[in-house]
Amino acid sequence: MNQTRLFGSSTFRLALIYMALFGASVLMLLGFIYWSTVAFMGRQTDAIIDAEIEGLAERYRVSGISGLTDLIAERLSRKPAGSSVYLLADDSLQPMVGNLDRWPAAAPTANGWLSFRLEDQASSGDVHKARARVFRLQGGFHLLVGRDMHDLEEAQGYIIRALIWGLAVTVVLALVGGSMMSRSMVRRLETINEASREIMQGDLSRRIPTKGSGDDFDQLTDNLNSMLDRIELLMEDVRRVSDNIAHDLRTPLSRLRQHLEMLKMQNPSGEQQRESVEQALAEADGLLGTFNALLRIARIESAAQRAGFADVDLAALVRDVAELYEPLAEEKQQRFTTNVQDAVHIDGDRDLLFQAVANLVDNAIKYTPAGGQIELTLQAHGEDARIIVADDGPGIPAEARNQVLQRFFRLDTSRTTPGSGLGLSLVAAVAKLHRAQLLLTDNGPGLRVVLDFGNAGRVAT
Repeated sequence: MNQTRLFGSSTFRLALIYMALFGASVLMLLGFIYWSTVAFMGRQTDAIIDAEIEGLAERYRVSGISGLTDLIAERLSRKPAGSSVYLLADDSLQPMVGNLDRWPAAAPTANGWLSFRLEDQASSGDVHKARARVFRLQGGFHLLVGRDMHDLEEAQGYIIRALIWGLAVTVVLALVGGSMMSRSMVRRLETINEASREIMQGDLSRRIPTKGSGDDFDQLTDNLNSMLDRIELLMEDVRRVSDNIAHDLRTPLSRLRQHLEMLKMQNPSGEQQRESVEQALAEADGLLGTFNALLRIARIESAAQRAGFADVDLAALVRDVAELYEPLAEEKQQRFTTNVQDAVHIDGDRDLLFQAVANLVDNAIKYTPAGGQIELTLQAHGEDARIIVADDGPGIPAEARNQVLQRFFRLDTSRTTPGSGLGLSLVAAVAKLHRAQLLLTDNGPGLRVVLDFGNAGRVAT
């Protein structure tokens, strides 16, 4: 992987920001620990000094200056190399007894506390910090009681070094973790980019692989793959429609050209000329009808017409369709029955719904033989509404029922029947626009087509 791409990625920058925030929080935490530890050790030192002062004060009250001197000397003899600091001086600050050779030059605070540098004779003259408290006794004597802070300074040094190392380890681990996380994310993004480039180059079957972890990237990948499936299906529809247009319009265009060639090359009579012109116009009208149907389906599928929805009485619509097609059924000696239960109103486009139902009835009449039965039904159950068109004709094979909803698709048995193969495509588009379900089932024999509006309908009261 290119290091420049890794370091320039947004994930690595986010990792750096996270590292900075995490490092700052760790630094604050360690600083608090340092401050708390040092403060605790300082309070502990002050408590020890106060305890020693209490013991010396008690001896001074009981035995006076001589008893105090003896006690200091006794304590020093027990622990000559201890960390306690004692000094009893006279009024001129000249040492009388203690383990300091002179009175410190530092000035005490209002509470008598002072800090000074103490030279350790036993450790090659190392100088370190000492803390003490000063008292003035009767008779002009001065008493200094304190502690050598060498151990505290060492502890502070250990803590500071631990804080520095801890912060350094935190930064290193954050950098390593950020780099690993960035590599993983960049690798997965690169997989998506690589698949996208192949798709843009024309390989619409290419899909983005998933890791199967179900994380956000897998969810994004699944959505992208679903979108690509939809795009591939639409592109396949476009190719199929183009092929079907070329196939189905070639014959009428050839006939139209043939009629025009005959008019050009021959010298027909007025009646023959009029008949040829009428045939050419009929072919042209058929072509225009096909293209108008395609445009209408496209507008319906874009859902642009939902803005014009209004209240539609399905019962009146079904009766109008039946009234229009009953004479055609009688002409073919077919039995046409209508069954309308209750008046049902839905929100929709009446013209489109009328065209859809009319297409279903027209197909039923067209493909049902003479003497057959056609039934147009409107059912209402609670808030459900369904329009059913059933016939006892040849029907549609189960494996072809999804294909007949595609544009220009026609069964081999219906190739010789007039039509463009767009009727059921328009019905499917209208059903989708009205959020209805279009079902093609077997009528035993024949075909049963159901437009199920679900709870889009409501029974009129």
